[in-house]
Amino acid sequence: MDDALKHIKRGSDEILTEDDLQKKLKSGKQLVVKAGFDPTAPDLHFGHTVLLNKLRHFQDFGHKVVFLIGDFTGRIGDPSGTNKTRPTLDSKDLLENAKTYEKQVFKILKKELTEVKFNSEWCDDLGADGLINLASKYNVARMLERDDFNKRFSSNKSIAVHEFLYPLVQGYDSVALKVDVECGGTDQKFNLLVGRELQRDYGQEPQVVITVPILEGLDGVNKMSKSLDNYIAIDEAPDEMFGKIMSISDDLMWRWFDLLSFMPEEDIAMLKQEMEEGKNPRDIKFVLAEELVDRFHQEGDGKKCKEEFLNRFQKGNMPEEIESISVNLTEDQILLVNLLKNTNMIASVSEGNRLIKQGGIKINSEKVIDPKLLISSGTENIYQVGKRKFLKIKT
Repeated sequence: MDDALKHIKRGSDEILTEDDLQKKLKSGKQLVVKAGFDPTAPDLHFGHTVLLNKLRHFQDFGHKVVFLIGDFTGRIGDPSGTNKTRPTLDSKDLLENAKTYEKQVFKILKKELTEVKFNSEWCDDLGADGLINLASKYNVARMLERDDFNKRFSSNKSIAVHEFLYPLVQGYDSVALKVDVECGGTDQKFNLLVGRELQRDYGQEPQVVITVPILEGLDGVNKMSKSLDNYIAIDEAPDEMFGKIMSISDDLMWRWFDLLSFMPEEDIAMLKQEMEEGKNPRDIKFVLAEELVDRFHQEGDGKKCKEEFLNRFQKGNMPEEIESISVNLTEDQILLVNLLKNTNMIASVSEGNRLIKQGGIKINSEKVIDPKLLISSGTENIYQVGKRKFLKIKT
C-alpha cells in the first residue's frame, strides 16, 4: 500500500482525503477510478495526459479505470475556469470527437483494466423528473461559492441556469458508476467535490477526489490548449512531436519531466544535478523527448528523431558554441522580425521580410516562411540569419 500511495501521490496536487484513500487501498478490493473527458475537440494532447498518467498509476496496482466520455455533459458545456457561458455543442460533433478519444487513450491506459463509458447512457434516462430530483440535492448559495460563478455574479456577468446542471450531472456520473476515486484537473475541484456529496446523498461511500496540476503549453505561460495553438497532440508525427518538445524552455522542461515523464524521481533529480554541474540542457531535453515519442509511437522512434534532429543541425553548419540571451517581452507575443531587430540580428524589419522570402531565416534549423510569425513568451529557440549569424534567445 505504501508503494501504491507514493506512486499515486506523485504529480498530484491534492488528495481529498488521504486518509480515505489509504482506507480504500487497505481494503484490498479492486477500486473503480474515474475521470471524465468532454469530447469538445477531436484530439487528445499532452495536457490531457497528465490526468491519464494518474489513471495509469492506479492501473499499475491492478485497479479498474473508467474512461468516461462526457457526450451528455459536453452538450451543457463545462463552466470551469470560464468568465462567460460556453456555447452548447452539437451531439453529432461530440460523437465524432469521441471516436478519436477511444483510439488514442490506449497509448497510455491498459486496455484490459479500462472501461470506456458514455454518460448519456444513464443521463438520457434521467428525464425531466430525474433532473428536477437531482437539482433538488444542491442549493444556489452553494453553487455561487464556486469561484468562477462567484466572479461572474459579482461583476454582473450572465450565468445561464443550465450551467448549474454541469457539476450536478458530473457528480451524478459518480453515483451511477459507484466510483471509489475520481481524478481531475485543479480547475475541476468543485465538480469533483459535488460528486462526493451526491454519493453521500444516495447512500454510497463518498469517492476520494484527486486533483492534478494544469499543464502549461509550448509557450510556458498558458494552459495547453488547441485554441491557443500551444499544444502537442498525442497522435502527431514522431519528428514533429520531437521538434516541439525540443523547442520548450529549460524551465518548462522540468515541469514536463514532473508531470509527463514516467522516469523515477531519483533519476530526474540526478539530471537536475547534472545540469547544475554544467551539462547542456539540450542533451537533457533529448531524454524527455525520446521518452515521450517512444510512449506515443514505437520504442526506438525517439532515438531516430534525435538522430534526424542532430543531422539537421549539422547540415545547417550549426556551431557548437552559440551565444545565449534572455529577452523580457512586454506582451505575450512578438513578431519574429521585431524580435530579430531588437536583438540586432537584422538591421530593419524590411530586411527581415526580405530574408524570410529568400529562405534566409531559420528557427532551430527550420526555414521560416511566414513574415508575420509570432514568437510567444516562455520559449527558447536558436535563431539563424544567413549562414553565419546564430543566437539562442529565451523569451
